[in-house]
Amino acid sequence: MEFPTEFYSERLHMRMPQPGDGKTVYEAINVSIEELKPWLPFAQKEQSLGEVEANIREAHTQFLKREDLRFLVFHKETGEFIASSGLHRINWEIPKFEIGYWIDSRHSGNGYITEAVKGISDFAFQELNANRVEIRCDARNKRSRAVPERLGFELEGVLKNDSLAEDGSQLRDTCIYAKLNK
Repeated sequence: MEFPTEFYSERLHMRMPQPGDGKTVYEAINVSIEELKPWLPFAQKEQSLGEVEANIREAHTQFLKREDLRFLVFHKETGEFIASSGLHRINWEIPKFEIGYWIDSRHSGNGYITEAVKGISDFAFQELNANRVEIRCDARNKRSRAVPERLGFELEGVLKNDSLAEDGSQLRDTCIYAKLNK
């Protein structure tokens, strides 16, 4: 299946990861680690620059193989790295996708994640003919929950005691938001 590997929104440039992007992503993770740690598995242990670059190269390969479609998000005018997002847990038969996201904390509070998620969900519906796009997040993560709510995703349910908190200290609930191609 052929489709673009990059696209733009009003303020953002979203593109598939490229070899060499590891340094930029590594710096953003390190600056944002305290904000990411409560919610994301990759933030639980310190990663080396080499490990992050290897992860970026794997994401590049997965994108080309259409197994996972990670998008790095950059400011359209300055080229500054803003966030990582993408379409994950892909089921091409439906087709359906799950959007995940995290932001460099230096760029929080500017509406960038909402803009990126809108762009990526539009991409899924328009370019990939998605029938369903989901966003799953920890019920306690109010900032993450606000994104699908602002974009008109429907809260379909909350899975109680669905998984462990990222630090393994307690059970957590998962909110499932979805938007359908109507």
